Amino acid sequence: MDKNEKWLQWAVELQSLAQAGLFYGKDKFDMERYERIREISAEMLSDQSEIPLHKVKDLFCNEMGYQTPKIDTRAAIFKDNKILLVKENNGTWSLPGGWCDVNVSVKENTVKEVKEEAGLDVSADQIIAVQDREKHNLPIYAYKVCKIFVLCSVIGGNFEENIETTESRYFGMDELPKLATEKNTAEQIAMCFEANSAKHWTTMFD
Repeated sequence: MDKNEKWLQWAVELQSLAQAGLFYGKDKFDMERYERIREISAEMLSDQSEIPLHKVKDLFCNEMGYQTPKIDTRAAIFKDNKILLVKENNGTWSLPGGWCDVNVSVKENTVKEVKEEAGLDVSADQIIAVQDREKHNLPIYAYKVCKIFVLCSVIGGNFEENIETTESRYFGMDELPKLATEKNTAEQIAMCFEANSAKHWTTMFD
């Protein structure tokens, strides 16, 4: 672990402690201290990442309650032993997916994201893996993310260009395009290939 990663971990831990204190604390003087600790954690992150302080606060200091990871779902859809990827606006490719909305389940979110990004109606059939994002993807974020990979089957639908993606296409493992590695790596896609071909897949988690 390099020095910047240590600073990031310290900042994240300070933020989570401050957030819990602000939620559960009663004493007004303690609340002021927790608020200052939260500000310090944001300042640390901004200094180490060179992200403007106001943006760090928007991303990092706007939640209440006990700090928990955000959930990101990714759909693995296969056709003729090729996997479906969607092209982002920046030209990189990813498995259809995104943040899990607060009013839907993991299964519902997986289906919704595929419809929005790939235009397809799918069934969410099996959990491939539940991963701690920072163990697999870079850059490390200021907040924890739980990534859930789901094996899906197509029921119907067709791709339509939208505000998030410009194209969808199936790729073999040996012909992957430039990936949005902050969302999915070649190793994670290879894991999805293994799950699709396995007779009895055991969900992976870390």
